[in-house]
Amino acid sequence: MAKVLVIGGTGLISTAIVNQLFERGDDVTVFNRGKTEARIPTSVKRVYGDRKDYQSFENRIRELGTFDCVIDMVCYVPEDAESLIRAFRGRIGQLIFCSTVDVYNKPAVFYPYREDHPREAVSDYGRNKAKCEDILMAAHERGDFKVTIIRPAHTYGEGGTLIHTFGWRTSYLDRIRKGKPVIQHGDGNSLWVVCHIDDVARAFVNAIGNERAYGKAYHTTGEEWLTWNRYLEIIAEAMDAPKPKIVHIPTDLLAKLVPDRVYWTVVNFQYSNVFDNTAAKVDLGFKYTVPFLEGARRTIKWLEERGLIEDCSNDPVYDWLIELWEEMSARMAAELAKRIDQH
Repeated sequence: MAKVLVIGGTGLISTAIVNQLFERGDDVTVFNRGKTEARIPTSVKRVYGDRKDYQSFENRIRELGTFDCVIDMVCYVPEDAESLIRAFRGRIGQLIFCSTVDVYNKPAVFYPYREDHPREAVSDYGRNKAKCEDILMAAHERGDFKVTIIRPAHTYGEGGTLIHTFGWRTSYLDRIRKGKPVIQHGDGNSLWVVCHIDDVARAFVNAIGNERAYGKAYHTTGEEWLTWNRYLEIIAEAMDAPKPKIVHIPTDLLAKLVPDRVYWTVVNFQYSNVFDNTAAKVDLGFKYTVPFLEGARRTIKWLEERGLIEDCSNDPVYDWLIELWEEMSARMAAELAKRIDQH
């Protein structure tokens, strides 16, 4: 039995980690602000505080004593990582840092991405995670504590939603089940991977006290390399809905028209995202066990039971985009044909 502290503990992946640790019989404590509903056993020890108040956080952590392992799910900027080192240097056996595949260049230098791929992130989120990795690996090299880095890609499941061109909004699911057209960025043929929280969490749990994982980074990503078009088709199948009517709109145009909705599409989704999970399979026993169709059904059921799928009629901008795009495309085609005839 390991004594484990999870910093976070109520997010999508961290909830699954805590539940698996509890089921395994580990001594689990979670540290968070206490502002998010916790979908974890009531008997799990909870400590509340703000990890961004670094002095208070570090003092509170010291009061908790020692741990075999700390899993930090909410370390986002270098200052967070530096605070971790001050709080835990010489007091824990291992730190597992939840990083992200967004530390890499987009598009890739080579596919599939391996853990040694250049880390030249295009988003602030990815750049900051990469800086955190470097700070924590330096602590590992100094002997402050052992460090393991895990880089998930898009992770989904009960407790969250199914990401799409417009991010985390759920109204597109309502459109699919009503047979209304759905916007897809580009031609929809870039590759995307998703992995259910149960599979990702298991890799974190298996990394605890695992000497093979010390000083290493791992991918825990989906193994169905799906085009975005196929991704939507599977979601429709999961909802017992007709095959979706997909409207392809260039990413560059979407960025000009609705930049607030497509930030992640511009910096990430428009590029292929496929990763080599071999290292995690060998060292952490990582397995992709939840097919996307099954996981999508479970996630949609969770959303439906809680009334969390937005009514698409509340988003007229979506319909206006489709209407204007189709009108513009038709005018362009007609005008070009006219000019060719006159040439």
